[in-house]
Amino acid sequence: MWVENPDSKHILITGKVQGVGYRAWLVDLAGKMKVMGWTRNRRDGTLEAVAYGEVENVAAFIEAASKGPASATVTEVVVSDAGGGEFKTFEIRPPG
Repeated sequence: MWVENPDSKHILITGKVQGVGYRAWLVDLAGKMKVMGWTRNRRDGTLEAVAYGEVENVAAFIEAASKGPASATVTEVVVSDAGGGEFKTFEIRPPG
């Protein structure tokens, strides 16, 4: 997918974010917001994601991810530049 004004962010989400359907919720959210990338659970209990798309879409995705699904409790979100990326979908990756 061609992106006119691209942005790519690495996101670490802390809180009650594993075992609550957060990753599946992120996949659905990414589809609605036209964001590509990936997400995975980390062994330390956090959730990690990379979001790529139009600047406005990535910002809205991060804002929604900061709240999470109703079943989650987000306590901290750390966002940094991901340095680009060419993604065609938003997928769930194995734990890392």
